[in-house]
Amino acid sequence: MDHVADSGQVQAWNGYEGSQWARNQSRWDFINQGFNRPLLDAAAIGDGDAVLDIGCGAGQTTRLAAERARGGRALGVDLSEPMLDRARACARQEGPANVSFSQGDAQVHPFAPAAFDVAISRYGIMFFADPVAAFTNIGRALRPGGRAAFICAAEPEENEWLQAFRALRGILPTGDFGKPGAPGMFSLTDRDHVLGILAAAGFEGAEAVRVEAAGNWGRDAAEAAAFMLDSGPGHHMLVQAEAQQHALASSTLTDVLRAHEAGGAVWLRSVAWLVTARRPLGRNG
Repeated sequence: MDHVADSGQVQAWNGYEGSQWARNQSRWDFINQGFNRPLLDAAAIGDGDAVLDIGCGAGQTTRLAAERARGGRALGVDLSEPMLDRARACARQEGPANVSFSQGDAQVHPFAPAAFDVAISRYGIMFFADPVAAFTNIGRALRPGGRAAFICAAEPEENEWLQAFRALRGILPTGDFGKPGAPGMFSLTDRDHVLGILAAAGFEGAEAVRVEAAGNWGRDAAEAAAFMLDSGPGHHMLVQAEAQQHALASSTLTDVLRAHEAGGAVWLRSVAWLVTARRPLGRNG
């Protein structure tokens, strides 16, 4: 990539984090799929729309958007080449034909001005080095009157998967993971802060509605615990801990997750903001 604002995020999503997501694309889609319909309904994608999917990952939301824009197109943009490889493979196997993917940092990527009718994102907008600059750049890519709909993490304490991780305090070095407003996953938990960013970036009519969905994290507590500890945050904690702490972390997490087993799955609630906004009519750039 020629245009990068945050080299640390590029390294993470093209290293362990991105590879883990790509390997486990189906699992992550099961976890997050409860947000797909609210997101896409809020985006109000029309048959001929051009859709931009920010932080598209392995491309599920991009493909779903393309299905709604049958006479248009959908472009997914992400930092992670491993996840984009997976996205392209899925699109080749499953379609639709009007979907494409590009590696880029949405904060500084040179999008063609006014090239899209709608911008969407499912958990792909919380990692910008400069959120106002990023949303300003995304806004330039939208036509006047263009729409935006995003899912971002809301109150950390309401996310059951994070509460499970917090049971590892004192066993693993959890650091600031899950702290509201800290860089990363929970950087946009404050509703007024999110709306202020969009206003500063030139959007209007911004609203944020709290939504929640239960995600399937595994067939049983042991499998879900292993998956969580293999994920980016879990792996980061494990590599900083002594080897003897690993087994204790696994057994502790498994015990916590047993309370969430039901019907051959481990169900954990995620809580998010569904954020919508639009570009002013007559504004381009």
